[in-house]
This record gives sequence, structure tokens and C-alpha cells, in this order.
Amino acid sequence: MKYILSLLILFLTNYNFAQSKYLTKTGTVIFEASVPSFEEVKGKNTNTTAILNSENGDFAALVLVKGFRFKNALMEEHFNENYAESDDFPKGIFKGTFDNFSMNKLSSKPIEIIYNGSLSFHGETKQLSNKKLNISINKENVISISGEFIVNVSDFKIDIPKIVSNKLSREVKVYFDFQLEKTN
Repeated sequence: MKYILSLLILFLTNYNFAQSKYLTKTGTVIFEASVPSFEEVKGKNTNTTAILNSENGDFAALVLVKGFRFKNALMEEHFNENYAESDDFPKGIFKGTFDNFSMNKLSSKPIEIIYNGSLSFHGETKQLSNKKLNISINKENVISISGEFIVNVSDFKIDIPKIVSNKLSREVKVYFDFQLEKTN
């Protein structure tokens, strides 16, 4: 009897724990480092994994650096080999928490919330504090999270060669959009 009761408690604990997670493996992250009058420098990755713990607002996202696609194949090659050095630094990771997060506050109308956390890229970690994002939930129980922020290439020790320094912005705009579904 104790054995059956222990299994039941274990099952229910895992079931409840799993119910508090929302996940996507098809999130979108876009970065842009363009400057006026020069070719667009923009990469897009549509295979970002993101997970939200709906009980406490903990959030994490993982992007494989080689997954960024550019309009120009040569630009993609230069990004991976010369700037991101994606063989040595294959992942970008965000870990953080949504302030005052509560599932009860979510509706189909997006609300703005604050998040705090860290972004790791190119072997460096940068704190992101008091950033804003939009979050909502639809009838199908899918949580939408979107927003943007700006980082400096110097924060991640990325060197821009002098020959192209006027063609690349030192400030990189990062946009994200995730559609997270409840895990089972």
C-alpha cells in the first residue's frame, strides 16, 4: 500500500510540475546591426527554444548561433566565422525572471511586463535589467511573448574590423517572438 501511495504521489507531483511549463522550439529571434546607406545586416533564427515556468515567471531561451539566416550567404559565413565565432561559441542563452508574473493577469490583450536576467553570447554574459516585453494568452492556451532590446557589440567582446566599421552598427537591436504551448 505504501508503495502504491508513493507512486501516486510521485506521479501527481511530476504531473503538476509539468503542467506549469510552457515551451516552444520554433521561437523567432532577429538581430539587426544595420547602418543607413549600407547593406542590411540582419540575421533571423526561427528555431529558438524557450521555456516559461508559469508558477514563478522563470524564463529561459536558447538559440543556436549557426541557425541565423541572412539575405546574403557570404554575410552569414562572415558572421559565423569572424564575429560570432559560432564553432567556439555555438549558443546564445537568455535566463531570467518576469517580475510579478501571474497567469491570472494574462488575457488575449497583451500586457507589458518587466523582465530581468542575463544574456550569454560569444563567451560573455551581460545583465539585462528592467527590460519590457509584451505577453498574452489566447483561447488555445498559447502564451505569446514578444519584445526587443539593444546590446552593444563591445559587451560581448566582438571586434569589428576597421575596413567594415562604418558598415556595421555598434548597437545591435534584438527582437524576439515566442508562441509557447503547455507541456504535458
